[in-house]
Amino acid sequence: METDYLTIRASGNHELEIKKSRFIGDLGRVTSEDEAKAFIAAVTAREPKATHHCWAYLIGEHDEIQRESDNGEPSGTAGVPILTVLQRNHLHNVIAVVTRYFGGIKLGAGGLIRAYSNSTSTAIEAVGVVKLVRQQAMTLTVDYPNFDRLNHYLTENNVAILDTSYTDQVAVTIAVDLADVTATQTAITNLLSDRLTLKLGDIAYNEVPVEINASSRSDD
Repeated sequence: METDYLTIRASGNHELEIKKSRFIGDLGRVTSEDEAKAFIAAVTAREPKATHHCWAYLIGEHDEIQRESDNGEPSGTAGVPILTVLQRNHLHNVIAVVTRYFGGIKLGAGGLIRAYSNSTSTAIEAVGVVKLVRQQAMTLTVDYPNFDRLNHYLTENNVAILDTSYTDQVAVTIAVDLADVTATQTAITNLLSDRLTLKLGDIAYNEVPVEINASSRSDD
């Protein structure tokens, strides 16, 4: 990945009961088809007596790999609805497996589509979503008289502080969105009248929580 993107906060699951059928939605982060297949296998092994294990996943910067399976449900009633929910929530590098234990009442095609969509949506809501943002580490070394001014600036501008070390001076390591590196350097340098040492560090993805309202939820 070379751009910021949304994904789930962590692996997890959520269970719904719909007309006596149990639907368990499992979500995981994956970066390859091998990882996706291993996730499907793990869920299947955990729930060996289930009626169906339907799934879908999106992998790649531009979702180059997209797969889905109805796993025995009527064509188009499970895998595609699961995949559609992932797409509409703009999630990447994610797999969803919805496990069904049949409860004896047939849901019909429309009912199945709603059930698999809702199972995926509620699982997303349960585990949460994060934005993976490309950020650059920046270490700012200042003397003690300037530390308060720097700290105030960082707090006011919601800049993430990764580390602070105190010796004869104070070294503060921050994480700055890649697009904001130059502007942040200029602003801090001007604020402190160039009385600091600034060193750029590694570029890495950092996770930023995102408030969500999972799409494709139906309460019918």
